[in-house]
Amino acid sequence: MSEPISPNSPTSGLNSGDLISFDGAEELLTAWSDGLRPDPAMTVSEWSDRHRILSSRASAEPGRYRTSRTPYLREIMDCLSPSHPCRRVVFMKGAQVGATEAGNNFLGFIIHHAPGPVLAVQPTVEMAKRNSRQRIDTLIDESPALRNLVKPARSRDAGNTMLSKDFPGGVLVMTGANSAVGLRSMPARYLFLDEVDAYPASADEEGDPVALACARMATFAHRAKAFLVSTPTIRGLSRIEREYETSDQRRFFVPCPHCEAMQWLKFERLKWEKGQPASVHYLCEDCEKPIFEPAKATMLAAGEWRSTTEAADPGTVGFHISALYSPPGWQSWETIARMWEAAQGSDDALRVFRNTVLGETWVETGEAPDWQRLYERRETWANGTVPAGGLFLTAGADVQKDRIEIDVWAWGRGLESWLVDHIVIDGGPEKAETWASLESVLAKTWKHANGAALRIARLAIDTGYETSAVYTWSRKIGITQVSAIKGAEGFNRSSPVSGPTFVDATEGGKKIRRGARLWTVAVSTFKSETYRFLRLERPTDEDLAEGVHYPAGTVHLPSWADSEWCKQFVAEQLVTVKTRRGFTKLEWQKMRERNEALDCRVYARAAAWIVGADRWPDSKWLDLEAQIAAAADKDAMATDEPEAGHIRRANSRPRRVFQSSYMG
Repeated sequence: MSEPISPNSPTSGLNSGDLISFDGAEELLTAWSDGLRPDPAMTVSEWSDRHRILSSRASAEPGRYRTSRTPYLREIMDCLSPSHPCRRVVFMKGAQVGATEAGNNFLGFIIHHAPGPVLAVQPTVEMAKRNSRQRIDTLIDESPALRNLVKPARSRDAGNTMLSKDFPGGVLVMTGANSAVGLRSMPARYLFLDEVDAYPASADEEGDPVALACARMATFAHRAKAFLVSTPTIRGLSRIEREYETSDQRRFFVPCPHCEAMQWLKFERLKWEKGQPASVHYLCEDCEKPIFEPAKATMLAAGEWRSTTEAADPGTVGFHISALYSPPGWQSWETIARMWEAAQGSDDALRVFRNTVLGETWVETGEAPDWQRLYERRETWANGTVPAGGLFLTAGADVQKDRIEIDVWAWGRGLESWLVDHIVIDGGPEKAETWASLESVLAKTWKHANGAALRIARLAIDTGYETSAVYTWSRKIGITQVSAIKGAEGFNRSSPVSGPTFVDATEGGKKIRRGARLWTVAVSTFKSETYRFLRLERPTDEDLAEGVHYPAGTVHLPSWADSEWCKQFVAEQLVTVKTRRGFTKLEWQKMRERNEALDCRVYARAAAWIVGADRWPDSKWLDLEAQIAAAADKDAMATDEPEAGHIRRANSRPRRVFQSSYMG
């Protein structure tokens, strides 16, 4: 028998008393053995049933985890096991189907049985912190198999912090998709990317967060594993839909309790009497017999995943499921029927239903309304006045090479809006008098139909042209009345405006706290909203005479808005284009050269969002109405015309122009 090549090799050390005599020898041998140990044959679902304990702090059903409760998750979790050959698992789903817990089971399995570097990404860093407290800490604390593997949280222990958990053989790092530094902080064998459709378009302007995160797996080659999960958003922009389409697109087929025909559940086959969601049932697509809710548990237990196409990427498997599969006690078919009926008449509600219940993308229509139709339905009210429904003013300013164009909009309840004024300031941004004229617009007042005088609550100005000049002016005016904004591609309905961020810096690069501040606006969101509002059905003259109100969001245009302005207002259209990688995306494209009216509307709408109109409770709207009425009552006692910026009382003493405390 040949001797070992080196007396210091681990093999020889096992037979040598000299090798294990020095301090740390046992740890060295253990580490060597661990490195040679293959990945376990146990699957993630088997580990979950054996070791996972759900906490009452993070689960509606605390206690031992049971995959049988959500049978459709078994194959998804098993694909996440190291023994499965796929590298990417994509899960496009509706709400309340257990996807996040499946991802947490994946993390628990890694910590316990297949250690390595893990990167878990939430849409933002703040959400990552909240997820760490509410889910990851409870995952570790409540599962005995994990409790002793992760060091207890201590303020001075770097091994267990809010966003980093050390365990033998690996580390779990949590970050937000808005942090490029977090996404490129380390190589990762495992990725858990949660709610990818809520990720920003770019992480600190360094690129797509999903691409940045996946690049961290390059060094692990075939041993890497990524889990991408999300409810979808908009067709053509949805990341999870894009990833799902590159997969084998699996659907969960369940048997009919009557004829045993296998089928995947479609919302179109959910039937009920109108106004009676309790009568809901599912029609089998084969025998056409009704299937009622109590049969769902048996159907799920006998279900199986089936591929519906050949994967464009052989290393990717994809799963899609809707809330129709939600297990008994979670979201019932009756609840889904009620949600569908409640969503009728509202595009926003229908979009939420399609995304979160059906797990499907929403198709933005994005077709520009006919400018002639807008021109024909203009309304007449006194020039330069604010109609009765308007409660506060915002303005959008578009800086051009030789002029600044401003549109002033009045806003009322439900974001009903009226175009109040269109102002063009001649002169480029290099001229001081141009900015002086713009400043005078902020001092101007517009008379309300009730007699009050209103100033602009917030002016949003685009920084795309002559950025430094816009920063200088906005810094001079201050943040209470002016917001410098920058448009960003993409849709973000939950938070279409983000910021502000400090953009002024010293020569050393330090941010100036009293410097200019910049807001980022998802312009696609507000353009789509504007077009949706323009397509709203309006009440007839007879309806109005009977007291019927205009629907929320109605856009009112005055008779002085000429054809050129109307053409500019609908100058863009949302189209689907293909990227160089072959994927589709939505993009706003000009149908004519000038589009200032649409841009100014978007900026004024962003200003309304910044002052908080989208989030005001009814009490604030009531307060606005009361203040307008109070100002009108006082104005009725005045004997003279008000001076610019004031409403003069009968004793000739000027009083302040009405401006609500809600306006920043």
